[in-house]
Amino acid sequence: MLRQTGKMVEELAAKLPTNVLEVIFSYLNLHDLRNCSLVCKNWYMLLNDENNDVWRLHCIRKLAEEALKSDLLSSVPTYKAKLRAFYHAWNPNDCSRNVYIKPNGFTLHRNPVAQSTDAARGKIGFRHGRHAWEVIWEGPLGTVAVIGIATKESPLQCHGYVALLGSDDQSWGWNLVDNHLLHNGDSQGNYPLLNNAPKYQGSSAYCCLLQNFEVLTLGNLPEVNCDPSCLPLVTATPHALRDVGTLKPLQDMPSAVGERIRVILDCDDNTLSFEKNYEFLGVAFRGLPDKRLYPSVSAVYGNTEVSMVYLGPPLDG
Repeated sequence: MLRQTGKMVEELAAKLPTNVLEVIFSYLNLHDLRNCSLVCKNWYMLLNDENNDVWRLHCIRKLAEEALKSDLLSSVPTYKAKLRAFYHAWNPNDCSRNVYIKPNGFTLHRNPVAQSTDAARGKIGFRHGRHAWEVIWEGPLGTVAVIGIATKESPLQCHGYVALLGSDDQSWGWNLVDNHLLHNGDSQGNYPLLNNAPKYQGSSAYCCLLQNFEVLTLGNLPEVNCDPSCLPLVTATPHALRDVGTLKPLQDMPSAVGERIRVILDCDDNTLSFEKNYEFLGVAFRGLPDKRLYPSVSAVYGNTEVSMVYLGPPLDG
């Protein structure tokens, strides 16, 4: 009886026109679509086509038009891959109070709050398999800018300007400013260990603050710690700068240029690696714990923006 019923369902499913199925499937949630893919070979083949109208309509309903039309998702060309990236993007409910997720759904914005380091995590963590995602730092790095992974136990905000990601035993990070690997509050050494290692440094022009003030000698200004995002709010007097921060040339103030840095988490081998410009930079961390690990980032620079695009399993070679 069950075999006959199953055969009838399969025959009925095979008779439905593809365009009708695509419209029906476009209204189902992901769990139901997975179940539909198990009904028969035709439905499986249809749902395995990552660029058909099923996934296109899902993208139109879920993703912001800004994200679909921009170059942000250029690394995920199919509609299904774009939708997958959206479900893995930054979590608006799992970030510092000084961070918000922009309407495109993929980019976080850090508000210019003084004496604060702020972090964010992705919506989905990983405990099994191999996963890759891209981080695009679309604003200045500031004094500290860390990308990596963290568990749910890792803090999302702290006082001061520190490498928050990597400051405890629940997070692992790469500080793009000084190229140090960080975990449990300690530097794990320089990274990458390659000749001509990539540098994320800005131009040699002086800080734009100088353009508005008649300050001719940097040598007379006292040097104290400061978040660079605070500088535009400072009057150019030695007394004010002593209270708020240091004015430095941009050659000493790192800034990003929108480069895509690929993060590769291998939960089977318990390793974390990075890739830049399609060059594998080597394994950064080994011996990761058997815990759910989330894509993470921490930043100090005011108004900086960081995007994250999930790519899926990394391609070998």
